[in-house]
Amino acid sequence: MSSCESENQTTNLCNGDPERLSSGNKSDPYTCDLPFYVCEFVDKEVGNDFKSLRKVAALLETISGETKHLEEQVLTVSTEAPKRIQAALNNAEDTKSFVAALLERETTVSQSINEHLMEAAPWMEDLGALIQQISEVECHLAYLKWISQIEELSDNIQQHLMTNNVSEATNTMVSMAELAIKLQDSSCTHLLKFICSTVQFWHKILKDKLTSDFEEVLNQLHWPFVSPHQPPTPVSSTSSSVGANEVYTNLQTLFTQLLKLQVSDELISKPKQMPEKFSLPSSPPIILPMQIMLAPLQKRFRYHFTGNRQTNLLNKPEWYLTQVLMWISNHTKFLLEKIQPILIKAGSSVNIKMEFTRGLVLLVLEKLSADIPCLLYDDVLYCHLVDEVLLFLRELHSAHGYLNNMPNCMHILSEDTFFQRWLTVERKLALEKMDSMLSSEAAWASQYKDISDVDEMKFPDCAETFMTLLLVITDRYKNLPTAEKKLKFLELQKELVDDFRIRLTQVMKEESRALLDPKYCAILNAVNYIAAVLADWADNVFFLQLQQAALEVCTDIHSSSKLQLGQLASMEISVFDDMINLLERLKNDMLSRQVEHVFREVKEAAKMYKKERWLSLPSQSEQAVMSLSSTACPMLLALRDRLLQLEQQLCHTLFKTVWQMLAEKTGFVHLSRYYFGKSF
Repeated sequence: MSSCESENQTTNLCNGDPERLSSGNKSDPYTCDLPFYVCEFVDKEVGNDFKSLRKVAALLETISGETKHLEEQVLTVSTEAPKRIQAALNNAEDTKSFVAALLERETTVSQSINEHLMEAAPWMEDLGALIQQISEVECHLAYLKWISQIEELSDNIQQHLMTNNVSEATNTMVSMAELAIKLQDSSCTHLLKFICSTVQFWHKILKDKLTSDFEEVLNQLHWPFVSPHQPPTPVSSTSSSVGANEVYTNLQTLFTQLLKLQVSDELISKPKQMPEKFSLPSSPPIILPMQIMLAPLQKRFRYHFTGNRQTNLLNKPEWYLTQVLMWISNHTKFLLEKIQPILIKAGSSVNIKMEFTRGLVLLVLEKLSADIPCLLYDDVLYCHLVDEVLLFLRELHSAHGYLNNMPNCMHILSEDTFFQRWLTVERKLALEKMDSMLSSEAAWASQYKDISDVDEMKFPDCAETFMTLLLVITDRYKNLPTAEKKLKFLELQKELVDDFRIRLTQVMKEESRALLDPKYCAILNAVNYIAAVLADWADNVFFLQLQQAALEVCTDIHSSSKLQLGQLASMEISVFDDMINLLERLKNDMLSRQVEHVFREVKEAAKMYKKERWLSLPSQSEQAVMSLSSTACPMLLALRDRLLQLEQQLCHTLFKTVWQMLAEKTGFVHLSRYYFGKSF
């Protein structure tokens, strides 16, 4: 078959359906008509080569095999599909029948249940009544069991007391108190009232008996020790050592028994609490035996420091504060050597010295809260009170190890009214101190000018006194219980720094006509010293903690920009950075003034040198010895004298900055490098 004939035949076969020729893949039998596909297939396999007609037989055989295979597949599908469909239909019919049967059975069972419930309804009413009666009987029985148990414990306590077995009576009292604690959430109010009254009854009897015996033993030991040289020696020890051992044995026994009554004591008694406005940290009640040991000291304290006694003076708070410290010192040895082992043996974790100190501190807090309102409008007395309280706290923490998380005087001073007054007095006295230090004759002189190692920064006396003032303020408020109150004092310190900077600026302007005089240089040294100290403080742990607290406050109040918050959080800036930047600005301004002044003097001295005609000078070959031009001497002498003067009056870092700035401005860079080193 020629290609022309093939093309004609293909055209004739497909002329009847031109749309099918233009759509789909022409070589795909599923998208093109079959005659066209056959023509394409034959043309592809045979082509123009007549010798390839030999392939026709093989092609026919292959096509016949594929046709047979397709017929078998069609036959298989046509025979299996109806079987599967039929099986699915049969299953559906069976399921439908099963569901119908279940529905019928459900209806039958439901009817049976309803009939049974109707028949059993009278029985259920009778049974419910019986169950309710049984429940009531069980409740009554349990109620009676509780009463019986309480009465049994009460009888046991009575029997032990009749046989003078106080130890067992105390143990039984503990069991009764634990029973009362279990019933705290009970709705049986009468039962709860009964057991509480029973506990209170026997607790009072046991407490009175043990307290009487315990006080007798304490009297034998000469408790309390009001004198520092008073030894805890039992009275009977003068006759025999056996008596002393017996006293200490009784002390241990009675202390342990009183300690067991702590549970019932906390159950029935409410300790005296300070007003909530003082925000004292929560702490457990003083243990019962220590309450008894503190009683005579409390009586002495109230006798001497309340009412119209001569020892109760508002202007002498140090009297009662010193007395409390003395009592702590006098009793420490006895408490640690004799009482602490008893607590350890009893398995208690109480630190007896801390317990004793806490009891006395609570007395001080009570006295302090009563006295402060009377001193609020007297600056001198209020300041004196605060000073004495802070000294008392320092001694309490350093000498006696009193913990910061326990109630202390700072909680009283932190009350809003008292704290605001403290802040006001602190600001007033600080400003007065600043006035006096700046008006002093030695304000601008250095105390360490004759000691080169100490006087490296050459700071004047007023700067040192001012930084000491800030340091003292820090020591005064660092033990405040809340970060919010500490930040108030930090703001006060920053205000004082800014006020001192303004004062220095005013004095500097007064001395601006003599920029190289010692007073002007002293002001510059003071500014540099204060900025350096504040930069050191910024790395202190205490101020880093305040920085974190300030970050939290700024986040809550939104008083700072996001940039400032981010810098605070990343430690890029500190709480003193604003003040340091202002001081640095003042320092740079003062340095620039000095450099400009020296430059003008050098420039004035260089006028004759500027008039020199370099062309009229003899050449180097004509000069036997190189010499300095006579007209340059005044300029260099002026520069030398001013640099020497500044070096003597400024600290090393400031002088280094000055000559570098001066060298840069005058153009003597190379000369400066030669004389002052290669660091420029």
